[in-house]
Amino acid sequence: MFLNGTAMSGQKDHGAHAGSTFLGPARTAARYRFFAVRDEFPGLLPVERGGRAIDGELYDIPEDVLRDRLLPSEPAELELGAIELADGEEVHAMLLRPERLAAGDLVVDISELGGFRVYQRHLAANARLDQVLGRAER
Repeated sequence: MFLNGTAMSGQKDHGAHAGSTFLGPARTAARYRFFAVRDEFPGLLPVERGGRAIDGELYDIPEDVLRDRLLPSEPAELELGAIELADGEEVHAMLLRPERLAAGDLVVDISELGGFRVYQRHLAANARLDQVLGRAER
């Protein structure tokens, strides 16, 4: 299974698939747009054109771990589906279901960044800048 958000190594939900085997870093084919939802989690969206390759991690997740722990921990805006990796392999991944988003949800297209960790670093850097500017204005 391809993971690209909060269940990746070092992320807050990584324990949701404890007992799985890390197979290595992976990248999707350039057939997806990638969105941050409420700055909480990302979602892949398959597209016909304008897609980008997205970085993530590949895991061998036992069926019971997937069914009993990982899937129940996923946000309601995501659904289990299949994606294509850059090497042409088809694997499971969580896909964004736009119709499940609430009106007014903050949804940011982060496709050009190529991954959720890059977006998190971007948010952290902007937060630090805000702190610096706040101190400078005192």
